[in-house]
Amino acid sequence: MTNPEPEPAGRTQWVVHGERIVDENRHIRLSVADVELPNGVRFEQYVIRLPRCAMTLVLDDAGERILLIWRHRFILDRWDWEIPGGYVDPDEDGPIAAAREVEEETGWRPRNVEFLLTYQPAVGSADAPQDLYVAHGADLVGEPEPDEAEMVRWVPIEEAQAMIARGEIVGAATVMGVLHAVAARATARPRTPEAR
Repeated sequence: MTNPEPEPAGRTQWVVHGERIVDENRHIRLSVADVELPNGVRFEQYVIRLPRCAMTLVLDDAGERILLIWRHRFILDRWDWEIPGGYVDPDEDGPIAAAREVEEETGWRPRNVEFLLTYQPAVGSADAPQDLYVAHGADLVGEPEPDEAEMVRWVPIEEAQAMIARGEIVGAATVMGVLHAVAARATARPRTPEAR
């Protein structure tokens, strides 16, 4: 049984008096919103709006390893391991975008891509919908595009979980994907009499 959503009373809802665009291109819209808190305090806040992205957790046929890419993120000025993903083109189907991004970034073509969930990574300041997909199995069809990945690797699930703890995986989609793989694997294992 699930708990029903509470009926909002509106006591904490902010009032938006307007929003002006500061900059906009196909990857981002940055604006400033004129907002008012319930206590009457009024101020301006930056708002970031990003197009939908599709991220894909690709598992090998045995469900034991995850396809990860090693890349540099200049904004953080650090290298990290990530699941492949990127922007969904206008009028593009999400699973098609997810498969396209995997192939572009890794050279592997995923099989049977399935939708898992949608999340917002920074709801306090950004509207940035991220769709997380799962694929079971992939076929090597080429090389990653030159600017996408320094290295592509199939990583055992337990090792990927340890990489999160060591700070080698920091992206939200990858953390969620790895933790999903860990949880799915734990529930799929047959229970021994000692574990009951």
